[in-house]
Amino acid sequence: MSLSNANRSIPEIFSDLVSQLTTLMKNELRLARTEISEKIAHVASGFGFVVVGAVLAIPALVILLQAIVAALVRMGLAIDLSSLIVGGVSLVIGILLLIAGVNRLKGEHLVPEKTLHQLQRDAEVVAQETGDNHGLNRAA
Repeated sequence: MSLSNANRSIPEIFSDLVSQLTTLMKNELRLARTEISEKIAHVASGFGFVVVGAVLAIPALVILLQAIVAALVRMGLAIDLSSLIVGGVSLVIGILLLIAGVNRLKGEHLVPEKTLHQLQRDAEVVAQETGDNHGLNRAA
């Protein structure tokens, strides 16, 4: 610590503390806004997967039902087998997309982890600094 910092008055130190805390809070709010925007984009993409999955799953169900009907009517292999293959593949893709979309919508993916981590680090620094300053004030 420089000598000029040791000779500062309490109002100067308090003013500096308030200024630094204000700047810190502004930076933390900016970080939180950025992270929340990222989380919203993550949710939007999850919703997109859900929509695309649903769009693929509905016709897949129709195709599978048509395949069952065709199988019962014809008892032949070529048309029925091809309908089952197309319907089955569409259904599998639709289910995979639905699962991926639902996973992106889970609450744990929406927590602003970077901001929380940064706030914890800031709190540790403030606690350390106030602890160090407290010891210096006693020695003075």
